Amino acid sequence: MNEQSDPQKQLKIQKEILQVEDDLVIWIQTALDKTKYGDLEESQFRNLVRVSDTTESAEVIKNFIRYQVGRDKKWGRGKESLAEKIIEDIDGNINKKAQEIAKTCQTNFQPIWLELIRRYLGYGARHLKYKRDGAA
Repeated sequence: MNEQSDPQKQLKIQKEILQVEDDLVIWIQTALDKTKYGDLEESQFRNLVRVSDTTESAEVIKNFIRYQVGRDKKWGRGKESLAEKIIEDIDGNINKKAQEIAKTCQTNFQPIWLELIRRYLGYGARHLKYKRDGAA
């Protein structure tokens, strides 16, 4: 039986992922609240979420973010930008948590990293909606 079809292992992985959801929410809310970016629309952020849902590569996700930065200033520019903070979180905090979960569950790191990135970005789309429409 491979690990993908091992229900016990999958359950343990999902339980570990649920344990870090608060961190994911806090990190993306901090990114959206404390960085510089322009009039970023919810639909533009949702495009990033869609890219994350259709790839198995963190590098593709980061490449899309950089592409968006090159197109316009809505994602911010430079070290203080939202784009840089998201990439920093993907390579730093999220990567580290995924490594910890993979080690605990004795499984492949990559699918866990992608799942955490997808959740992080999904929570970001929600928080941006709140910032744009709910907090005004």
